Amino acid sequence: MDTFGYLGQGFGVALSPYNLLTALCGTFIGTIVGLLPGLGPINGVALLIPIAFALGLPPETALILLAAVYLGCEYGGRISSILLNIPGEASAVVTAFDGYPLAQQGKAGVALSISAWSSFVGGLMATTGVVLFAPLLAKWAVAFGPAEYFVLMIFAIVCLAGMAGDKPVKTAIAACIGLFLSCIGIDANSGVYRFTFGSLGLADGIQFVVLVLGLFSVSEILVLLERTHHGEQAVKASGRMLFNVKEMMFVLATNIRSGIAGFVIGVLPGAGATLASAVTYMSEKRLASKDNKFGNGDLRGLAAPETANSASACGSMVPMLTLGIPGSGTTAVMIGALTLYNITPGPLLFQNQPEIVWGLIASLFVANTMLIVMNIPLIKFFTKILAVPYWALVPAIAIITSIGVYAVHATTFDLFLMTGIGVAGYILRKMDFPLSAILLGFILGGLMEQNLRRALSISNGDLGILFSSPITWVVWAMVVGMIALPIWRTYRRRAERRAEDAAA
Repeated sequence: MDTFGYLGQGFGVALSPYNLLTALCGTFIGTIVGLLPGLGPINGVALLIPIAFALGLPPETALILLAAVYLGCEYGGRISSILLNIPGEASAVVTAFDGYPLAQQGKAGVALSISAWSSFVGGLMATTGVVLFAPLLAKWAVAFGPAEYFVLMIFAIVCLAGMAGDKPVKTAIAACIGLFLSCIGIDANSGVYRFTFGSLGLADGIQFVVLVLGLFSVSEILVLLERTHHGEQAVKASGRMLFNVKEMMFVLATNIRSGIAGFVIGVLPGAGATLASAVTYMSEKRLASKDNKFGNGDLRGLAAPETANSASACGSMVPMLTLGIPGSGTTAVMIGALTLYNITPGPLLFQNQPEIVWGLIASLFVANTMLIVMNIPLIKFFTKILAVPYWALVPAIAIITSIGVYAVHATTFDLFLMTGIGVAGYILRKMDFPLSAILLGFILGGLMEQNLRRALSISNGDLGILFSSPITWVVWAMVVGMIALPIWRTYRRRAERRAEDAAA
């Protein structure tokens, strides 16, 4: 009852006219920032921190603004993924798997509305979880050390084959390419240059923005140019702009499962929405029937990562508020914002300044509601992007992409590197290699290396630490299961074919 009393106090803070206007501005800004490839929630939140501090916003209002921008970016990131096959950030990569095929089929409006609904459901479920289980889940999250995270990343890499359909070998090769790319740059511990080939431009490694815009944006530009050469016309959104009840019920179970999984993964410090979207997509594909259309425009393949993205964003608030540990890169920036106000996040924050904590939690409910109310009417406007002819769309994508990459380090080297990656990505697309596996391998590779080094530092080089806890044993068992299951299925199919041939 005390919890609900505090939540009521939080709604009193969040629903004040000033904070409502702040949340509305934050959700709108976040949607626009998320729509632009290369920015993402971390940049959106970081850019607004000095503005919020300079305007003299109270700490609870500043936190509401930043949280609204965070959720808005998660919403906005799906738009370019679905319409242009250009993920705005890492967590939106999986959204493009089925979102873009739906847009190509003329169902962009349905895809955008389903993704908005799924994000709303995920955010609502996760915020409810924050209210009910925050202290308990924060203690559980601490049990995940570097060894547990490393094994979890191994599981995610192994699961990539589950996203491959009939291309497990090509997917494995693509994931290995991503793992290799994540090793480029100066070794953080020894200072040794790795695979830089004497180029100072590669000393800091390949930036995520350069890789994602090269693989997806530049290669997409080349594909569009190819279609223009062959006389193909731009795909246009047709028919409904909103999902119907049948489609909503079709993805409802996926929403619930992905919302729970996304929230739990979001609670894990450092896991983030990227891992949540990938894991939930793989899980839903495994659960789907044999006649599923995952990768070719299945609504469940769109609903799963979108629900998980939003749920993970809200779940990452749990370790930030209860332990003072960032649950994601964006919440790490938000912790920095709190320090500007001389506020230390942690258990005492609930006791000493409940209006800040519960005002933020209540604002998550408010911001999620604002986002779906705002985004649904804008779907018709967003789908107008598809009506732009290729001769105008290609230069626009090229300009936005170049600005996004140049803004990272303000060097022309990144522009040339992005172009080279784009050409390589175009060639790999023509050879039917999944580019998403390269990107996910790149993202997970960096996390794997960091956590493996930390684990080995703790154990003085003893690999036994990777098998030293019940959590690691459970995850290793899941890894073995994910490897064995496809082999068993292949063996069973062959046995069935032999039986049919013998009967014939």
